[in-house]
Amino acid sequence: MLKIQGLNIKLFPLKNKRKIARQKTPDAPPHPIKEDVKFMAFLTVCLNPTLQKTLRFSSIYPGTVNRTGNHRLDASGKGINVTRVLTQLGKRAVHLTQLGGGLRPLFLSLCEQDGLSVQWEESESEIRFCYTLLSGTESTLPGGSAVTELVEESEPVSAGTEERLLEKFDDIIARTAGLNWLIISGTKAAGFSDAVIPAMTQRAKEKGLKVILDIKGKELTESLKYQPDIVKPNLFEFAAGFAPELIKNNELVTIDDSAKERIKSAVLDMAQKYKCRVILTNGSRKIIAADKVSADTSSGNEFFEVEVRPVKTVNSIGCGDAFTAGLASALGDGTGFREAIGEGSRCGALNAALVRPGVIL
Repeated sequence: MLKIQGLNIKLFPLKNKRKIARQKTPDAPPHPIKEDVKFMAFLTVCLNPTLQKTLRFSSIYPGTVNRTGNHRLDASGKGINVTRVLTQLGKRAVHLTQLGGGLRPLFLSLCEQDGLSVQWEESESEIRFCYTLLSGTESTLPGGSAVTELVEESEPVSAGTEERLLEKFDDIIARTAGLNWLIISGTKAAGFSDAVIPAMTQRAKEKGLKVILDIKGKELTESLKYQPDIVKPNLFEFAAGFAPELIKNNELVTIDDSAKERIKSAVLDMAQKYKCRVILTNGSRKIIAADKVSADTSSGNEFFEVEVRPVKTVNSIGCGDAFTAGLASALGDGTGFREAIGEGSRCGALNAALVRPGVIL
């Protein structure tokens, strides 16, 4: 029985699911770079892997037992979602993460079922669960499902994990033929230092890779000095870091003309100062973006907005990751920036229309 602030939710067991105890694993043997990883175009990184349980209800009644037989389990986390959508788009991508505990075999098995290439370092950190509760039907909620996300915080990684993972990162970017893009997404598990993501950004740029960052907070501010190619937080995350006066009671204030000008100013300042492109997603609302221009252009960085195609949302989890994958895929094909944003938006909409998180098929 899952009890969360007045909700009692009956979780039926998955068919054929093995019972795996939460336990620390013994030291894992070295696992070198696999041959198929040596020919990848995209490297995705997320340091907070997730087992995502999605449960669908016609309605949820707080304070009572809520049962459903409509549920699924997926390997997830923002980086896995990006990798899965890139793979579904026909791109060659490898994911780097940390894994530990008794749930690691299950996680890797789910990745294998999706045809994902995953490189990992032993962390002795049990993989966390996150829960998505979908409620509503066509008759009760015509606009789509109500989506509630319940997030477990991660367990700390063991000492030495960061150093080993950075060594593997260096090995991948040095030995992978055709690698052009690094995409870093999401938060990091407890136990990692604030320097790990900036270090990856710096090393990738020194190797000539293009870098997309879908991160926030100190990791983002410390990575900017290495001039990532694209910065893609959502609007709330961006405002929290670069226009904090627009956040009240942990919510974004109403975006009036004054707030829009403040956001525009901060976006253009980032794009100009760090010579990067900036994209701010905001759910079903307009996408805000700034494109960098050449140094000999006096007009400065170009600011624009992109309309988002309306879609009836079934599950919004993973939409931002599908957007990132679509964007990166299109840019990798040589598509222009505006058109690539359109492809990202298309992939995000496809994800929103499906129950499963982080997919477009």
